Amino acid sequence: MTGSMSGDMLELYVDLHRHPELSGAEERTAARVGGALDRAGFAVTSRVGGHGVVGRLRNGDGPVVLLRAELDALPVRERTGLPYASTGPAMHACGHDLHLAALCGAAEALSRSRDRWRGTVVAVGQPAEETLTGAAAMLADGLYTRWGRPDAALAQHLGPFPAGWVAHARDTVTAGSAWLAVTVFGRGGHAGLPGAVSNPIPVAAAIVTRLGELFPAEPSTSDGVVLTIGAVRAGDRANVVADRATIRLTVRSLDSAALDRAVATVDAAVREICAAAGSPAEPEIVVTTRSAPGVNEPLAAERVRAAHVATFGAARVLPVPPSMATEDFPLFGADATVPTVYWAVGSVSAAAWTRAPGADFVEKLRSVPVNHSPEFAPDPVPTLRTATTAMLAGARALLDSLEETETPT
Repeated sequence: MTGSMSGDMLELYVDLHRHPELSGAEERTAARVGGALDRAGFAVTSRVGGHGVVGRLRNGDGPVVLLRAELDALPVRERTGLPYASTGPAMHACGHDLHLAALCGAAEALSRSRDRWRGTVVAVGQPAEETLTGAAAMLADGLYTRWGRPDAALAQHLGPFPAGWVAHARDTVTAGSAWLAVTVFGRGGHAGLPGAVSNPIPVAAAIVTRLGELFPAEPSTSDGVVLTIGAVRAGDRANVVADRATIRLTVRSLDSAALDRAVATVDAAVREICAAAGSPAEPEIVVTTRSAPGVNEPLAAERVRAAHVATFGAARVLPVPPSMATEDFPLFGADATVPTVYWAVGSVSAAAWTRAPGADFVEKLRSVPVNHSPEFAPDPVPTLRTATTAMLAGARALLDSLEETETPT
């Protein structure tokens, strides 16, 4: 291993990938990350906001920079065929295992190079990102009161583009989202007595169809909304009419006002269809989770981007549009009082990218396994090396540049 990555971090990545843990159950993962930070010389505290881990490394007076990675995996059964694949019902299908190894690798490198920077680094292993609850839990447990409000917070995420590259969006980088649980009601009973029952499944199907008409899969404007039906549940026997059907969906947009309008549109459409179908009870429509759009602070983001250009070369630092993925990392911005910077790291092997069908970058992007897919398999060595180096370069840039802008005394 060369550059900013050690063999220990590759071993850590493989181990975390082999042993994924779902949101809220990341005990083993947290212990591995805490152990790596402890060995790097960080003062480590566990069980912050659940299984959250916080490591702090003080290095004299100067800025405080927070580095964050996610602990949790997804309820996806892996089909990568990797020798270190998970064999259970959970999988690191979004790259959080590699984010964690890169965080620990950057922390180790910062600890070894304390003669090159001044300030404090706070390394955070956040639980429950996939449920959009972990950041709020850590903040509620005193992250910024117990360890101090940072001068900047950094995070990165794997994406399905070539390993060795990083990507930066300007200003807004990720979408905001609302998760909804919609329950429509019927009268359950025997399938052979149609006059005595009211089947909610056709009503749910009509709602799914109508929402697909209202929200095209490819939004045509910057404030467009992406709606995804993630789950439909109703009954479990062919000869029993269910008494309810539940639809779980997300709406997401780069614009908070558009997101609010979308939630209202879903609510109105559901109620209209239920009324027209003669449902025996009003539907239940609950927003279970919300997240805000992610917006990079321009000055800090430009310093990090410039550091990446200096480190990787301009040809490997891609300008990209905002992502419709959603995150709870914006909460670390504490209502825009803490500058946040978020970027993407490529994960596709050179061979897989070459084989991928498509005449251009966008077509290839749509043909390789993406995050949350059971086939998502980052090319470990170049991806981990790049992610570790990217986090290290970003941290050093802000530790140095923030200190340079302090008022002389």
